[in-house]
Amino acid sequence: MFRVAALVPSPPLLVPELMGARAAETADLRTAAVGATTHLASTVDRWMAIGVDRTSSTYGEGTIGTLRGFGVDVVVGLSGGTAQTAADPDLPLAVLIAGWLRGVAAPDDAVEVRTIPADASTGWCAEFGEELSRELDASAESWGVLVLADGANTLTPKAPGSFDERAEELQRSIDDALATADVDTLAGLDVDLCASLGVGGRAAWQVLAALAGTGATTTTELYRGAPFGVGYFVGTWSRD
Repeated sequence: MFRVAALVPSPPLLVPELMGARAAETADLRTAAVGATTHLASTVDRWMAIGVDRTSSTYGEGTIGTLRGFGVDVVVGLSGGTAQTAADPDLPLAVLIAGWLRGVAAPDDAVEVRTIPADASTGWCAEFGEELSRELDASAESWGVLVLADGANTLTPKAPGSFDERAEELQRSIDDALATADVDTLAGLDVDLCASLGVGGRAAWQVLAALAGTGATTTTELYRGAPFGVGYFVGTWSRD
């Protein structure tokens, strides 16, 4: 049965080795993301991760990757066992960050990561989330889901997507919805608007909305902010 979701972003800046001397600038975000993952892993029998990529795919517990493409050869895995294959430098970022968070927060656990297309339609996300809900609720074990999703990348002039005056209002509405488990707002996010404002995690949040449904949910907000002009939210949802 689905019990808990942990909501985290997936930027490389979470990994201190990649930030070097600037790691302290994102310490609060990093602490929150690790804390949310630790809470998830300690609350349920098993957990998986969901993130966005160009296509829909599944990465099993034996997956090994490296963040070498982002500047430092930090090897991460989806389980704590001995590596049987070489580290893949071309894994989706969501898979790499899920592996890094697992290694820091729950090194004895193993996870599967499912990616969904970043440009998936609202209807596709709803169907995917509903199918996942049925899958997890059919299990006798308690399940958690780590949702990796980034907000608007257009919040400041130096942001990756430059500045767009519409981004602040949209990011605030997303953060508020995540903080209160407002699944209707998340399900209703405008695909085109989110794309134009660089909201990379829109599809993952819409899957979460369908997965969680309208049942009673307890939420905890651990972080919201926009370091380097990108909106990030960290928190947990627990089904009552």
